[in-house]
Amino acid sequence: MARTIKIDNALQKRFTKLAKKNEPRELKIYFLIVCEGEKTEPNYFKSFPKKIDKIFYEAEIQGGGISTLKVVEKAIKLRDNSKQKFDRVWAVFDKDSFKANSFNSAILKARANNISCAWSNEAFELWYLLHFHNRITAMKRDEYQKAIEEAVNTKLGKKKKAFNYKKNDKEIYNILNKVGNQKNAISWAEGLSNKIDGENFASYNPQTMVFKLVNELNGDSKELKAEILKKHNEGQ
Repeated sequence: MARTIKIDNALQKRFTKLAKKNEPRELKIYFLIVCEGEKTEPNYFKSFPKKIDKIFYEAEIQGGGISTLKVVEKAIKLRDNSKQKFDRVWAVFDKDSFKANSFNSAILKARANNISCAWSNEAFELWYLLHFHNRITAMKRDEYQKAIEEAVNTKLGKKKKAFNYKKNDKEIYNILNKVGNQKNAISWAEGLSNKIDGENFASYNPQTMVFKLVNELNGDSKELKAEILKKHNEGQ
């Protein structure tokens, strides 16, 4: 019979105390998110929780009302001129009516400058719609509003007041989480992204990379958390 090794109670307390000492009280992740839209995307991303477990999220979120390439250029400029060292820098923009070459070039420029892209084709609203349906066929930009309204109102039922979609709605994050399914949206968006082959991104409709940014803001990116923990340990 194997012997049971007993650890002195005082020694056990020392081990426990040492473990707690080395465990970080909190970790901070700094985001810079530059959006094409002035209110739609910024309002949505500002609604995410600022603290998950022991991780605090600080995000500088800017809207521009500018073209795809300008969004990337602005993200680069803000990052390079900021005193704050950001852990992640994101450019958020849509295909809209921009030319395919301009759209593709913006994504490639972001890659070359270590800027992450949460791009959508055709519109950011595709991400909202994926909370309800696995949309796999192309839609025109002006079709999204009606589709979102129908999806939300179907979930709310006839007893509830009719939902009218507004691009600058500050409650859209809460509405989507209440009657939609974010996990499904992430899964379906990831499924769409797996179909991309090559660098002609403008040819893939429907498509959205917003799920990648959402994963990081939700604290579900193992890669990001590992980077932050490593940085914390190196700084001790």
